[in-house]
Amino acid sequence: MTQQNRHIHLGTMIHGPAGNMAAWRHKDAVIDASINFKFVKETALLAEKGLFDFIFIADGLYINEKSIPHFLNRFEPLTVLSALSSLTENIGLVGTVSTSYSDPFTVARQFASLDHLSSGRAGWNVVTSPLEGSALNYSRDKHPEHALRYRIAKEYLDVIKGLWDSWEEDAFIRNRETGVFFDATKMHTLNHEGEFFKVKGPLNIGRTPQARPIIFQAGASDDGKSLAANHADAIFTMHQSQKAAQEFYKDVKSQLAAFNRTNNDLLIFPGVSVIIGENAHDVENQYQEMARLVSIEDALNYLGRYFDHHDFQQYPLDAPFPEIEDIGKNSFKSTTDEIKLQAKSRQLTLRQVALEAATPRPLFSGTAQEVAEEIIKWFDSYAADGFIIQGGTPDTLDKFVEQVVPILQKRGVYPTDYIGKTLRENLGLSTPPNQFV
Repeated sequence: MTQQNRHIHLGTMIHGPAGNMAAWRHKDAVIDASINFKFVKETALLAEKGLFDFIFIADGLYINEKSIPHFLNRFEPLTVLSALSSLTENIGLVGTVSTSYSDPFTVARQFASLDHLSSGRAGWNVVTSPLEGSALNYSRDKHPEHALRYRIAKEYLDVIKGLWDSWEEDAFIRNRETGVFFDATKMHTLNHEGEFFKVKGPLNIGRTPQARPIIFQAGASDDGKSLAANHADAIFTMHQSQKAAQEFYKDVKSQLAAFNRTNNDLLIFPGVSVIIGENAHDVENQYQEMARLVSIEDALNYLGRYFDHHDFQQYPLDAPFPEIEDIGKNSFKSTTDEIKLQAKSRQLTLRQVALEAATPRPLFSGTAQEVAEEIIKWFDSYAADGFIIQGGTPDTLDKFVEQVVPILQKRGVYPTDYIGKTLRENLGLSTPPNQFV
């Protein structure tokens, strides 16, 4: 895909009831959305109707009594995506799996299986797991510190890609007459021995319909950006402004050449909250209706999760945001850095920070026309290659598909049908060669 014929790519996150941590209380929400397969299926089919490239399922490995309600009781991503593979035809299926608490051989096999099940629509969101408590669920005493997690992830991805290249595309002959099932010269054993992993291979499943599942990366730290520039096909990121998104876009794309890659080899997807209304008054009413559902206690708990479940209830609510420089460095690093920066530059109180974190104002809001124009503006200014739409209200996706998508299509920046059969084809990404050939 050249820079001249770019078109907007869209995904959406299936993340419980849309809106905020208390969205399950909204009158229009599916109250058990995080564990309701009918809701998940209908959301996927709605996104497919809107020609979205993919659905995206996040995950985490540690909860406590202060966790977001949706996190307390939710599907494991690969399980639900496998079920969706037989109910959808075109939309990509992207799931989160940690490199810190899973085995490369198993994960390579799982995503290869999903890619075969879905005829080439699998994607893996690579995370290193930010929460310290995760270690306690995996028979470990200590959570790896931030830089170490990314060193592990880099080798992990080298192993995964090597395993996905275990077989050439036409290795399995299956000739009944000759009795030859496979061509042994087209099987490749990895024999990896590194700092963290020792994996022989080969993988016991053949090369997948899109050669390798699509790799997403969701970290915005320097380590995360470097990992993405080296290995990822797409980045899921978050930005508070078009300018910040442009700077991130330019920074990451500039790192690709060091890994013998081009701008077209990596797509950048900001996650954006959206509220669509008849006018500004309607949009504000929708936002306030969502915001009122969150108590200040819940907002403090939500904020605390980013800082390794730090107890913010110990501080005065209407005093300046507390100085906590040493807290959060080994968790959601890029997020906590941004929260502290915003609090200091805008002189926010703890109450303001917590409530904004729990119910951030939608990045794109207004009439369908205004939302579409803002999306096009970001895209045309190289702030994004596409967007992961996150509903600011429970009915945002319905409105987006019915009202915004036709405007984007009319403007010629969004397709009127799926371009290919695989996620890789629909994203306009080239097919990677088998490293052993």
